[in-house]
Amino acid sequence: MKKKRFMEEGSMSDKEKNEAAAAVDGEESAADAAPGGEDAAGVEAGAEEAADSGPGANEDELAALKEELAATKDRMLRLAADFENRGKRMEREKQQAIEYAEERLLKDILPFIDNLERALAQDPEADGAAAKIMEGVRMTLDGLLASLAKRGLTPIDSVGGRFDPNLHEAMAMQPAGEGVEPQTVIEEFEKGYRFKDRLLRAAKVVVASGE
Repeated sequence: MKKKRFMEEGSMSDKEKNEAAAAVDGEESAADAAPGGEDAAGVEAGAEEAADSGPGANEDELAALKEELAATKDRMLRLAADFENRGKRMEREKQQAIEYAEERLLKDILPFIDNLERALAQDPEADGAAAKIMEGVRMTLDGLLASLAKRGLTPIDSVGGRFDPNLHEAMAMQPAGEGVEPQTVIEEFEKGYRFKDRLLRAAKVVVASGE
């Protein structure tokens, strides 16, 4: 507006008009470029607030990150340990399955051994043809037991020993005879067997009572 007014005044020379117009333009440009008071105060306040809160906020964030990192590391260690233990357990179970793979087969064979032993017990004093048959049965039983012993099958000697609930199954109790202590196995109904370090079948026995 000032520029227009100066331009309209005819009393000024061209040079003076140009100088006056340039001065007005400079004032308007300076006024446009100068920031407002409120904006400058807001920027300054924000800078001061950032300066005041910056270091503390960074420290809190760093502490939170360290805590989260420690928790994540702990979880990873636990998972690694669990994975390792699981692998060891699976390997151990695999080895046991291989080592005791014959256990079920041996259990199925035990009744045949029982029948051979019962046959031998029927007539131990047989003669003639019967004696030859009994001898064949005895040889068959001895060979079978020797072969199974190589696989880890061993019979449990029960008669005369003390009753052990881990090895014996008491089928009956009888008064202890002279010189026989209570809880002694005095008779065996069915022989017990171990397979390696496991009990394959408990022995069925008669135990002497304290009466």
